[in-house]
This record gives sequence, C-alpha cells and structure tokens, in this order.
Amino acid sequence: MNEPLARVLVADDEVDLCNLLRRYLTEQGCLVRTVDSGAALDRLLARERFDVLVLDVMMQGEDGLSICRRLRAQRETIPILMLTARGDPVDRIIGLEMGADDYLPKPFNPRELLARIQAMVRRQRILGARPVDCTTETVLRFGEFMLDLERRHLERAGAALVLTSGEFALLRVLALNPGRPLGRERLIELSRGRDHDASERSIDVQVMRLRKLIENDPAQPCFIQTVWGVGYVFVPEGRRRSS
Repeated sequence: MNEPLARVLVADDEVDLCNLLRRYLTEQGCLVRTVDSGAALDRLLARERFDVLVLDVMMQGEDGLSICRRLRAQRETIPILMLTARGDPVDRIIGLEMGADDYLPKPFNPRELLARIQAMVRRQRILGARPVDCTTETVLRFGEFMLDLERRHLERAGAALVLTSGEFALLRVLALNPGRPLGRERLIELSRGRDHDASERSIDVQVMRLRKLIENDPAQPCFIQTVWGVGYVFVPEGRRRSS
C-alpha cells in the first residue's frame, strides 16, 4: 500500500467545507481526517500521527487560536496551518504568535491549500520530525524512580536499571507527557521519528518490558496504564485511573 502524500487533520465546524476538503485532498493522494471541535481533535491526535493540522480560527466552543496555543504549550510540534477570515490580519498575526506555521484566508482555492500542505511536509522532512523538548528539567522522578534524561539512566532507590535505547526513548516520551493519553502511532513518532518503520506491536512489547522493570505488579500497572481504544498514559503519582 502506497504511503499517502500527506496525512492531514482538518479541524473546522463547517460541514460543507470539511466535506469539500476531504474529497479534494483525498483525490490528490492525501489521507484526510476531519473533526469539528477541540475535544475531538485531541482524541484523534492521541491515536494517530498527522503531517499537518488545518485549523479554523472561528470554531464554536474552543476556538482555533486557543487550540493552537494549548497544543504548543503541550509540546505538540505538528505543523499548523490556520484558516482565517479574509481581511482580518489580526487573527493571522496572533495565530503566528501562538505557534501556527502558516495561514490561509477564507475563501481560498483548494489547490493553494494543497500547495501549502506540500510545502509544510517538505520542510518537516528536511528538518526532521522529532519533537523539540520544551522542558528544562533533565531529571524526572516518579515513585522510587529517577530518570536522568541527559545520562539516559534509570534508577530505582539508587540502584541502576538497564534499559535498551528503544525502552529509554519510549519511557522518556511517556514521562515528558504525564497524564496525556498517547496512541501507539504517536508514541512511535515521538520516540523514533515519523519516518521510522516500527510496528505498533513493538510499542506493546516495549511497554510490557518497561512494566516488568518499574511496576510492582505488571499485570496491574500504576505508572504506565492502558487507555482502552487509545494507547497508554503515564501517571507519575502511580494511582490507578478510571478507563
């Protein structure tokens, strides 16, 4: 099966526009998902990886600017193209200040949107898709454990534990996103990069190994918990969550 030209997530509460973009971008070889709210966007971003987020400023409920600001505060690095009202430069300026990568005023030609999406994907592939850490912490603690990000070292009550490079990368991503459910595709992307060909099954195997290292009862994990229908979530307090 051929890799799509781009994996595009469209967040807009205009049904007709979403249908038009889904149809056009799919015809051009893109894989397209559409959502109409910030909550639905969060659920999809947690499960799947995307190359570009097309985000409308004027959404009901949580608007596009607020969503953009929140995603960047959560260290989400997906390229964001904001859809703004024509003749309103304020939204465009604020959107760029909030962390958007590009903007396109409505109404627009779908061909121009496709060209901008392609340009954003090319930039990401040239620059590399690994997320940039926004934390200044180099040592993370949970329960009896200490995870040293610089030394790539894990200790339990002062005793060193052996981690493979893949296990460290996965634990690092989980620990840097406490309380945030992440799907297997997203975990592969954040720990290994978007172009890595690891399978989702490999994430399950590494989670199983990590649980054997850090959980008192791997069958009833407290730190790396399963979120059914999504993936996994890291709970540094070690308290069981309701699924």
